[in-house]
Amino acid sequence: MEILKAGSRPTLKARSEWFTGTVWQDPVIEAPEPARLRALRVHFEPGARTAWHTHPLGQTLYVLTGVGLVGLRGQAPQVIRPGDTVWIPPGEEHWHGAGPETGMAHLAMQEALDGSVAVWLEHVTDADYLAAPA
Repeated sequence: MEILKAGSRPTLKARSEWFTGTVWQDPVIEAPEPARLRALRVHFEPGARTAWHTHPLGQTLYVLTGVGLVGLRGQAPQVIRPGDTVWIPPGEEHWHGAGPETGMAHLAMQEALDGSVAVWLEHVTDADYLAAPA
């Protein structure tokens, strides 16, 4: 057993190649093999979001605070709120982030396949991000 004490790992600013706006990440777990679980607490400032991406084994998001958006390729974004759980199947192109005027934090959980948890694609355009929510 290993206990990772609160405050023992730094909060990291998310990479601009994969995110638009200001996004902060707090590691939760990167389980050693043979386990595959990877989890982060991700805080998006208003207007911030991920780039388009997929996950080889899918992803689960659990909204902690604020109001955010999640979008699938070719569809209007959907509003997500605290307590909502979002399951994104393997290979589904999607993005997620804060609302234009509200911050949002979620727990992002995914499993690694051959060491990879995500395939990053292009940034989400303002037109896609600002489309009227479904």
